[in-house]
Amino acid sequence: MKVNKNSKIYIAGHLGMVGSAIHRNLISKGYTCFVLRTIDELDLTNQAAVEKFFNEEKPEYVILAAAKVGGIVANNVYRAEFIYENLMIQNNVIHAAWKHGVKKLLFLGSSCIYPKLAPQPLKEEYLLSGYLESTNEPYAIAKIAGIKMCENYYRQYGCNFISVMPTNLYGPNDNYDLEKSHVLPALIRKMHLGKCLENNDWDAIRSDLNKRPVEGVNGASEKEVILRILKKYGVELISEKTGQNTVAVTLWGTGHVFREFLHVDDMAGACAFVLENVNMDNLYKNFRVGFLNIGSGIDYTINEIAQTVKDIVNFKGEILWDINKPDGTPKKLLDSELMKKLGWDSKINLKEGINKVYTIYVGK
Repeated sequence: MKVNKNSKIYIAGHLGMVGSAIHRNLISKGYTCFVLRTIDELDLTNQAAVEKFFNEEKPEYVILAAAKVGGIVANNVYRAEFIYENLMIQNNVIHAAWKHGVKKLLFLGSSCIYPKLAPQPLKEEYLLSGYLESTNEPYAIAKIAGIKMCENYYRQYGCNFISVMPTNLYGPNDNYDLEKSHVLPALIRKMHLGKCLENNDWDAIRSDLNKRPVEGVNGASEKEVILRILKKYGVELISEKTGQNTVAVTLWGTGHVFREFLHVDDMAGACAFVLENVNMDNLYKNFRVGFLNIGSGIDYTINEIAQTVKDIVNFKGEILWDINKPDGTPKKLLDSELMKKLGWDSKINLKEGINKVYTIYVGK
């Protein structure tokens, strides 16, 4: 089914990291008609509001990138919110898309859907073959429900609803909240603040905290208050010296677990490719799957990634590991061979991608 460049496309979550990247990508390809709503304009957990929106706007295509997301800390602390809000968003949007005859829907999930100890690399067929990682189980269960909802709306109603499962994403518009962010943006921010602290660059520290306050602490806070909050989140001034302070950055876990990362612009390209070239009928009948893995095909230990970020940021201090904190899943490298067979592959390597992201972060 050819997608007309003037078709009405609803991107749920268009201000988020993934949604905004997909929006940029589609604009670059010549798409012109978008339906966009902020969270204040449309509460996707409200079924009546979603129904009213679909009835009035009648989008032809839907990209469901809206979700409640976060890193290992947020997933473990806000467990009820993660399962409730994500289930509500998915149920409302997917059901309304069926009711109102949407031609195609893309549902964005996460690689955390796979069992904690599944064989590596993770193939689509491994879904529901074992126990989930406990720290993000509520989020994973919600995403699995979304995949199965799309699959079964296809099987019962013939809906062209496809799920795509990205690996860990990073890029412009990422979340750098030290409590709720994913590992890579947290690494970038901690290393950046560590560098500023070792260089005694308080203007840069205050500027960073003004943009992204931490527990109400901003650039106007007293120096001692700032030092306390930075220490709480693993950026500690060890000793003050003329020329350069000694600073240590503490990270969760052992650093030995493996993670795969994909730049969000690559993910956006993959979503555009699926929108334009892949249909559920072909996917399900020929490959017996209802979703597609999307990854770079390369993983690294968290320690290797931390060292890469350290070098790019030019942080000179020590990296410490808090082994009393959880590591999460030992390894979760996606097998993205099916996407390659269909004609898509990633382009941005990790070092190049982190360089781009850090340049944006510091406003260069």
